[in-house]
Amino acid sequence: MPVTLLGAGEIRALAAELDVTPTKKLGQNFVVDANTVRKIVQVAGVQTGEHVVEVGPGLGSLTLAILETGAAVTAVEIDHRLAARLPETAAAHGVAPDALTVVDADALRVSELPGEPSVLVANLPYNVSVPVLLHFLETFPHLQRGVVMVQAEVGERLAAPPGSKVYGAPSVKAAWYGPWRLAGTVSRQVFWPVPNVDSVLVAFRRDAEPRTDEDERRRTFAIVDAAFQQRRKMLRQALSSVLGGSAAAASDILVAAGVVPTARGEELGVDDFVRIARAAGPLAR
Repeated sequence: MPVTLLGAGEIRALAAELDVTPTKKLGQNFVVDANTVRKIVQVAGVQTGEHVVEVGPGLGSLTLAILETGAAVTAVEIDHRLAARLPETAAAHGVAPDALTVVDADALRVSELPGEPSVLVANLPYNVSVPVLLHFLETFPHLQRGVVMVQAEVGERLAAPPGSKVYGAPSVKAAWYGPWRLAGTVSRQVFWPVPNVDSVLVAFRRDAEPRTDEDERRRTFAIVDAAFQQRRKMLRQALSSVLGGSAAAASDILVAAGVVPTARGEELGVDDFVRIARAAGPLAR
């Protein structure tokens, strides 16, 4: 039996049955348009036989679109009511019992994923999207690529190149794992309730030769945070607290890394920050 998708009426009926009211506080907006969820899956390039992890499946509209391809899904859902209902919804829409695994947990606290999925596909609430993405990329090296729908401002920041007005710490930290790109826009009208922000699709792919030094990652991210906490300051000043305690000491390390001390964080790419971390060595705790 082919997998069928949820319609707008069924989504509202499910929400009423479970007494689920989408809230702005949690950034919840359910996608009620079948073409949109199919578009997300298509952009992600999900193939039959692949294993996909979905964060925040909600009532299951995107989940079913992923399963429709013949892929397996591990869905991580923090809301107990939604997590409990999802397998029943999937079964009613033609999903084989072994194709869907539901993990009832906070995505920010998940440390294991059954089956080691290689693809991430999700509609992420705007208030946790960056922390969730960074946590999953750090924790699950088997994730090789993905497409997520996020608030436009967040997606633009994730995919921003050095020198862009929206380039910041999330841009650099995301780039640690591989390249990101904007992969499409999403109309507000496909959501229930209709949000007051625009949404985009952003795609990533892990580098073929990934960075695996955890200590180096922590050092690099600490330097990135310091650089953008005072983004208008020159690096020799912005990084003085983490590079030797003075502007002079920071300047020496920056020069050793091949970085101009009078540059600002927004001018540097992830490789520049890595070189600074290597030149600095262990940071003071």
